[in-house]
Amino acid sequence: MTDREQQITAFLAAQGWGGAARAPLANDASFRRYERLRDGARRAVLMDAPGPREDVRPFLAIAAILHGLGLSAPEILGADCPSGLLLLEDFGDATYASALAADPDCETTLYTLAVDVLIDLHRRFKGAMAVPAYDAKRLLDEAGLLVDWYLPALREAATSDAVRRDYERLWRDAFAQLAPLPETLVLRDYHVDNLMWLRGRTGTRACGLLDFQDAVIGSPAYDLVSLLEDARRCVPAELALRLRRRYLDAFPDLDRDAFGHAYALYGAQRSAKILGIFTRLDRRDGKPGYLGHIPRVWRWLEGGLGHPALREIAAWFDRELPRETRIAPAAKDAA
Repeated sequence: MTDREQQITAFLAAQGWGGAARAPLANDASFRRYERLRDGARRAVLMDAPGPREDVRPFLAIAAILHGLGLSAPEILGADCPSGLLLLEDFGDATYASALAADPDCETTLYTLAVDVLIDLHRRFKGAMAVPAYDAKRLLDEAGLLVDWYLPALREAATSDAVRRDYERLWRDAFAQLAPLPETLVLRDYHVDNLMWLRGRTGTRACGLLDFQDAVIGSPAYDLVSLLEDARRCVPAELALRLRRRYLDAFPDLDRDAFGHAYALYGAQRSAKILGIFTRLDRRDGKPGYLGHIPRVWRWLEGGLGHPALREIAAWFDRELPRETRIAPAAKDAA
């Protein structure tokens, strides 16, 4: 038995789950992993988030905020923060992704519910000092993943300092030109793989929230574009437009032009980041499956770059990554 397995066994015993059957759940794109625990009629989920790359404390902090707002984050059943182990309420298997695969007719229902969760969250969230800001540096570092990973993989050569400086300058200028919008809690990975359909609950509590440990304080546009411009799933354009209107109708005092500008910019930034992340998952972590989503991510990125306020960034992409090069790089093992 490894040292890590000994830690887990001791943790489960201390929490009263020592005799539970354990089965792996799907892992995500991080260094965390999950197991489902069964002990008679009892169910729970073990989060194994070993340091130093993972830290469970932000998950606990954001879960407390979401619980305080009456939203459905998993209840915390047990915690050992130094060891990176949490025992969580089991929401079951009905992720949005699996529910949509089983019954595509529920698409409008589920996406409307997810938008209503954002409306509820953005109306009621009043701030939290412990949550970091989604500031320009963080946004720039994320956008930089494209020139750190995607561009070198595509060209099979390191990105030059001149190309990188130009790219970073353009993004920095674009963030500075955004008109201010009321800030809110941004969950950051708000998409169908991290949302659960909890059919036994009513209202916005019927949407279970997962993978929110990286939450920040930032623009209300970010999670909406994360949901509707999903890297792993195409949302019909007509439905996305209707849901954007539903969100905006809930906030009649919100500046529509400023929101549209933010939606395009954060959508483009997020897509640039994801191109880098999906390439890194292949090159560094040996997970080539994410490369298959890159054509969809490019479609979202090109849509964001079509906004007039992003024309200088769009020109950089036209110069450095013309349309015929906007493809997935070869997987590492095939390169």
